[in-house]
Amino acid sequence: MTDQRPTIIPPRELMRQWREQAPRYRDGGVGREEWLMERSAQWGADQELDACCKWLLGSAPWTVGPGERIEWVETLAMCRRPGTSGVKLTADQCNTIRKALEDSND
Repeated sequence: MTDQRPTIIPPRELMRQWREQAPRYRDGGVGREEWLMERSAQWGADQELDACCKWLLGSAPWTVGPGERIEWVETLAMCRRPGTSGVKLTADQCNTIRKALEDSND
């Protein structure tokens, strides 16, 4: 595997939609550029989380059942979106996820 990763670029239609929705002036302290940057950063983070969840469901190299994989995906998603849940990962869970992600790069 190479060190190069494809760049995540939002679809043109989505960028067009954001440009139409963006404030034309400073609205509550948020300017147009900041608004657009926030939307694109959140979209990119959502794409990354979705890819990780799909990987955990489909090709995680663990010897766990499908139900347990779903539980891991739900926990990962909740932990990556602060404020949506009080769920915290244990050190063992973090180590398992870290090892699985490292192994996926081989």
